[in-house]
Amino acid sequence: MYDGDCGFCTTSAIWISRRWPEEGGPTAVPWQHLSPDVVAETHLSQDDFERAAWWFDGNRREEGSRAVARALVAAGGLWAIAGWILLAPPISWVAPLGYRIVTRFRYRLPGGTPACKV
Repeated sequence: MYDGDCGFCTTSAIWISRRWPEEGGPTAVPWQHLSPDVVAETHLSQDDFERAAWWFDGNRREEGSRAVARALVAAGGLWAIAGWILLAPPISWVAPLGYRIVTRFRYRLPGGTPACKV
């Protein structure tokens, strides 16, 4: 789940989802398109959704850099290696800082829009 109001987030979600298996694979969904019931099931607030991307896989719930890493793992191939590297120490210790920097300046990145600044 990602912020569908942010152009950079949407561009990134579309890019990674094109690398996922078409049959039975994950789906990238803007949180704004979720029904209130589904949002309630996540036990997350609007602030949580606006702050970070989320990965839900069964009982696993990942946020931010870990959500991005799980999306890369799901893509398979070399992308999966990049995802596993992001999940492994010591990279996993600094990845959240990199994620915060990207989210802070996402409006300046390719696909970014003024809505990304909110």
